[in-house]
Amino acid sequence: MNNEQKPGLVTAIAVMTLVSGIVNLFWGFVASATALGTIVGVICLPITILPTILGIFEIIYAAKLLSTQPQPVQPSTPLAVFQILTIFYGNIFSVVVGILLLIFFNDVAVRDYFIRLNTKGTPAPQPQTESTPVVIEEPSVPETPETPKKPKTIRKVAGK
Repeated sequence: MNNEQKPGLVTAIAVMTLVSGIVNLFWGFVASATALGTIVGVICLPITILPTILGIFEIIYAAKLLSTQPQPVQPSTPLAVFQILTIFYGNIFSVVVGILLLIFFNDVAVRDYFIRLNTKGTPAPQPQTESTPVVIEEPSVPETPETPKKPKTIRKVAGK
């Protein structure tokens, strides 16, 4: 069992990421539905799907952080950067969450928690002892004398 407590900032990261993921899912669905209402919007539909994809990744990451049996995960700074980039979609909430995540990822307690989480269960590398090389001698095979090859004869051209 895991007797370690999560730092409060890790729980805050997980909850904020989960809420931001839900908001991005909703935001992406609304943007896609709005885009489907116009002919030009149908062409721009792939652009409106991006917040939905980000929301799915956020929910998966938050679920890993919130699970009772924590899984080895790293601080996801790319996820926070993509949250900040949702400013182009007008999603201010995700921008604020992304900035807070970048700040929280730099906290000492959070860094130590992620290091412990990722190194638990992996054994420490043990130094290898140097061993003396073993020399294996090849058995000697008596060599048979090579027979000389027959010399090539030069062909003479007729008429010269």
